[in-house]
Amino acid sequence: MNRPLVALAAALAIAGCKKNEPVTAAPIAPPAGAFPAGGAPGMPPPSMPPPAMPPGGGGMPPGGMMGAPSIPGGASSFDQQIAVGKQMVAQDPKNIQAWVGLGNLYFDSFKATGDRQRAQASIDAYANALAIDPKNPDVLTDQGVMYRDLGQNDKALANFVKANQLNPNHMQSLMNAGVVYSETNQPKMAEEAWLKVIATDKTGQFAGQAGAAIAELRRRQAGSGMPAAPPAR
Repeated sequence: MNRPLVALAAALAIAGCKKNEPVTAAPIAPPAGAFPAGGAPGMPPPSMPPPAMPPGGGGMPPGGMMGAPSIPGGASSFDQQIAVGKQMVAQDPKNIQAWVGLGNLYFDSFKATGDRQRAQASIDAYANALAIDPKNPDVLTDQGVMYRDLGQNDKALANFVKANQLNPNHMQSLMNAGVVYSETNQPKMAEEAWLKVIATDKTGQFAGQAGAAIAELRRRQAGSGMPAAPPAR
């Protein structure tokens, strides 16, 4: 893996959709107030994850596998809510919102504790939701974030690409794809993803971030002697 390209992640935030808050690739600081809080109807509201803490806060410490910052209370602050969520899906296995809510809780508890089993449990809960609605781009994106945090980049990319194919205006999935492409030494693919963000972002919420990412990508390519992607037209 080309270290300058991995370092590019410092310019970006991997975005999840469960509450539409960023899931960071260290040392990324998420855009302030990126998304409204949400969650599954009928589920206890998941607690908010801690803010990104440069240089090691969030999903991936520099130069290593993904981890997560700890917060006061750790697992115990989620376990009661998770128990309720598990009861709900046991009582109604076809309740997609209950599966999504359970996945969200495991998502947050992984971010709080770094317990990889919780990340896998989140992936599994989202898989049950996707078995009911396989065309849900938000769930695909959140599951992709968990895959990426476990180092399963191929699965993460597959989710992000599929989510954006289902909804070409789904900017989180497209931004995330660019980040993972950059982290896996695929600068041309990363730039293509971010150029598409600039072209399709109707709100302007992500276009600036994508433009900054492209500029940083080109700067790092020039510094490393790698051939730069052609300029945006």
